[in-house]
Amino acid sequence: MIHLFSPENWTDYELIDCGGYEKLERFGKWILIRPEPQAVWNKVLPESDWTKLYHIRFKGRSATSGDWVKKTMDIPDRWNVRYNREGLDISLRLGLTSFKHLGVFPEQSVNWDYIYKTLKSYKNPAPKNKAQIKEGKEMVEFSGQGPEQGLPKFLNLFAYTGGASLAAKAAGADVTHLDSIKQVLNWAAENQELSGLKDIRWVLEDALKFVKREVKRGKLYNGIILDPPAYGNGPNGEKWKLEDQIQEIVTEVVQLLEPQKHFLILNTYSLGFSSLIVENLLKTSYKLKGKIEVGELFLNSTSGIKLPLGVLGKIESV
Repeated sequence: MIHLFSPENWTDYELIDCGGYEKLERFGKWILIRPEPQAVWNKVLPESDWTKLYHIRFKGRSATSGDWVKKTMDIPDRWNVRYNREGLDISLRLGLTSFKHLGVFPEQSVNWDYIYKTLKSYKNPAPKNKAQIKEGKEMVEFSGQGPEQGLPKFLNLFAYTGGASLAAKAAGADVTHLDSIKQVLNWAAENQELSGLKDIRWVLEDALKFVKREVKRGKLYNGIILDPPAYGNGPNGEKWKLEDQIQEIVTEVVQLLEPQKHFLILNTYSLGFSSLIVENLLKTSYKLKGKIEVGELFLNSTSGIKLPLGVLGKIESV
């Protein structure tokens, strides 16, 4: 069964309309127009409404970069938004980047809610390492990096500016946040401070290399989110292409799941990557006892149009 996943009730974000390969959206009090390759249909609202409403518009110079055009000079390059829902209260710093991103993907708030709720439900689940499980020994010290004992362990791969990491830390987890770009790690650290949180473990590394090392060490996690880009580069020039490496990293990642209490979230934002592909990847890699759920991730616009934003696959222990 294919499910639909969409965020709800985010005061500081609104998708107003989308179409004509663009989206009109509000972050806090500022309304932006950005390119959106998935929006192949016509706009619902007239162009005159878009022109009247927006404050900032992105104009592309190439397929990968462009410039922001502001209506007035008092509009900032950076500002903060808050996500406050059902006990989860975090803040994120936004910024106008040259590649059209702002530092947050609003549709991911669906995953933040799930991560926060699920990790809070785990009681004293700090996993033993594999040697301890095999030998039946009592755990003397925490099996992960850092001093936090008795906490669920969470790993965020391709972690960007850290919304999922903040949700996990707010739930009381021991959090490892990995990305291959130092500036993005610094941005995530700003968000941690803005949210009044601390002690997230920051890792500058190629995701596949890190996961393979963790498997060899026998490390285990209660929660993992894997949000790979279609293309990318590691800190030492490693090449990442989703279609070529997704099977390998999923095969490795499922070995890091603590057998009794665990979940894995896999996001894929790539044109042509279907929910059935994600379902097959998870079914053929996952050997523990649990359930698999797949579906489309989307944003609901005020104008009534649904904007698809990738495929979401989820594994959860039962």
